[in-house]
Amino acid sequence: MDVLQDLGSVALGSRLRRLGDAFAADAAKIFAAYQVDLRPKWFPVFYLLSQTEESSITAMAKSIGCSHPVVSQTVKEMAKAGLIETGGNAEDGRKNVVKLSDAGRAIVPRLEIQMQDVAEAVEELIREMQYNLWKAVEETEFLLEGKNLHARVLERRKQRESRRVEIVDYAEEHHEAFKRLNYEWIEKYFTVEDADRELLERPEEKILRPGGAILLAKRDGEVVGVCALFKKDGRTIELAKMAVVPKEQGKGVGWRLACAAVDRARALGAKKVHIDSNTKLKAAINLYTKLGFVRVVGAPSPYAKCNIQLELELA
Repeated sequence: MDVLQDLGSVALGSRLRRLGDAFAADAAKIFAAYQVDLRPKWFPVFYLLSQTEESSITAMAKSIGCSHPVVSQTVKEMAKAGLIETGGNAEDGRKNVVKLSDAGRAIVPRLEIQMQDVAEAVEELIREMQYNLWKAVEETEFLLEGKNLHARVLERRKQRESRRVEIVDYAEEHHEAFKRLNYEWIEKYFTVEDADRELLERPEEKILRPGGAILLAKRDGEVVGVCALFKKDGRTIELAKMAVVPKEQGKGVGWRLACAAVDRARALGAKKVHIDSNTKLKAAINLYTKLGFVRVVGAPSPYAKCNIQLELELA
């Protein structure tokens, strides 16, 4: 039974480590066959130094793509083996640099012959493959630079958890939750204003009866997020009073609420959605921006805490 084979792509990292271990084991044998006294893990540092007069550990770490501690440890091991020397830079004695020792330079010719044979053997291996592993590795590294696996997994978790969120319409039984969630976030960042109290204490009169809506996000029956839509004029609806309980933040609840709010605004006949916000609320601003909201300069806001206005034109 091959556990990694059975696990499939979820074990990609482990599969690559196993392949790397197989290459490393063969590399050790190849070094011995060519009488090149190197450990496989030393090779990138050794090769880099064979191509330059000297280098700092920081520069080598950047060129190789390894951490500074890893390169530093490799340098210590190679120095102990007598392959490299450390000392001051020729131009700046305060700067510590690394270079090959006489013993290190002596094995470079044998290494060059070895590398030629290895390159030909690897090219032969690649020709036998249905897929070009080298190009696949290059592409994988490029894609992970843009978005690493950790970020990709967290995105999937957020999507999975957000699917468990139910968006429902406001009912009188939700009044306390609507007030509590909003008062909590306002008091955390700002001061509650009269304009806040007017909406939160009398939502049916101030929001629903004039033709607006209040949406709630529920997970397992618990209200975990709220938002309100109320008419500003004949063509504009304002999205306001959006709040998500702290334990649910970062799980896609706000995104689900905002998307549902935009859809509801469109259903209510709005041509534009307006938001009064504050730049202190970076996560909220980022969310609105992803939805397509852009910054505008409109009529003065009734809220003292507002220092940015955003709008989304609805098709």
